[in-house]
Amino acid sequence: MSALMQTYARLPVTFSHGEGVYLYATNGRRYLDGIAGIGVNGLGHAHPAVTAAIREQADKLVHSSNLYRIEAQEQLATELTRVAGMDNCFFGNSGAEANEAAIKLARLYGHRRGIERPAIVVLEGAFHGRTLATLSATGNRKIQAGFEPLVAGFVRAPRDDVDALRQIAANNPDVVAVMAEPIQGEGGVHPLAADYLQAVRQICDEKDWLLILDEVQCGNARSGTYFAYQGLELVPDVVTTAKGLGNGVPIGACLARGPAAGVLGAGQHGSTYGGNPLVCAASLAVLRTIEQQHLADNAREMGQLIADSLVADRVSAGQIVEIRGRGLMLGIELRRDCAELVQRGLDAGLLINVTAGNTLRLLPPLIINASEARELAAGVAALIHDFA
Repeated sequence: MSALMQTYARLPVTFSHGEGVYLYATNGRRYLDGIAGIGVNGLGHAHPAVTAAIREQADKLVHSSNLYRIEAQEQLATELTRVAGMDNCFFGNSGAEANEAAIKLARLYGHRRGIERPAIVVLEGAFHGRTLATLSATGNRKIQAGFEPLVAGFVRAPRDDVDALRQIAANNPDVVAVMAEPIQGEGGVHPLAADYLQAVRQICDEKDWLLILDEVQCGNARSGTYFAYQGLELVPDVVTTAKGLGNGVPIGACLARGPAAGVLGAGQHGSTYGGNPLVCAASLAVLRTIEQQHLADNAREMGQLIADSLVADRVSAGQIVEIRGRGLMLGIELRRDCAELVQRGLDAGLLINVTAGNTLRLLPPLIINASEARELAAGVAALIHDFA
């Protein structure tokens, strides 16, 4: 029996190494990686720039703690805020920690406005993490079950419903922020409508609320722009990110601008490991490679190629209800639940994921080329053929 807590239903494969968009199992078999560590390995596996950055930094200093200044952390903050159009940032170790920081920031913002019990509007179908606060903010009853009492202070609203949000604004004086994923990942890869998010931005401005965008999964060029909101003609007050920022090293970031950037002060939030020299050196290499190699553009082009290839395949197209997403964040909704496709894909040498029951999710590395994208699309089409 394994000494691990059984919190994962792990697939029967162990990987020994990777290269580019491929992973290699201990039995020597090669797999095309269509999920990239759940959206983490944007630069694929064993990317030379990331490997070199980790090696160089590990030779010098891995950790010193946030009691002291960290050069790589300050450099990463400068680069990341420049790209995001934000003023400052806080580094933690994960997307859940980044969202925790955003929740704490919003509550403190509310208290400073004299609101005793500040509330945050969150959307149905959202996923913000598995800590108690982010679990409570998540719109998925299945993952909340058994962990009650949940954290109070969240008001739920339906996705893409401006009228519902205006009703909340008119009737709940305790609201201080709206927290949303521009593209709901775990909820089935649902991009929020651009006009809806623009209306949310307007309501936040009218009510003096903070707009918090959770780009833990869709950020770092995955959606076809560095951050998804950059393709939507709006700017949030707070944005969180994590997964693709470190290409596998544990890092999360909460970025803020304007009044939100001045809320958290010394001693009001912290992280022992957050933003240490090693992870920041790796993340700097990731960010610079994304920009230098124009990987946001590649994500748009390759995502379109994959979607077009699936639509062009008549057999698979007949089983597809809808293809959703942006860039290399794609959800392929089928006519029935399809969880078994994950194992079938593994048997065929293809790593994929299924979310929300009937949606096949693809999050391949951003470095994928046209030949590899066609290979991925053909593999998915074959799986759908057999499934049909």
